[in-house]
Amino acid sequence: MEYPYTVRENFFLLLVNFMPVVNIQALLALALFILSLLVARIVVRIQSGLLPGGAIWVLYLRFLLGFLFAGSIILAFYSFAGKDIISGYL
Repeated sequence: MEYPYTVRENFFLLLVNFMPVVNIQALLALALFILSLLVARIVVRIQSGLLPGGAIWVLYLRFLLGFLFAGSIILAFYSFAGKDIISGYL
């Protein structure tokens, strides 16, 4: 039996159709927070000399870290409040 969707598309459709959008928003906030922790770890390793990179690279990663952290905080705040802000983009 052939399925009309691939596994990745089917998983996305299951998330969108059967999971409340606020919960998807909370999962996205959690993913952004974990990604910001990884970026912070990379910044520390560059500054300590374990990874190659200069001051400009650290500055770029710090800006990225700020946007990731701000996005995770905003999505988490709206998720806890029960407000849906991403359904127009799904």
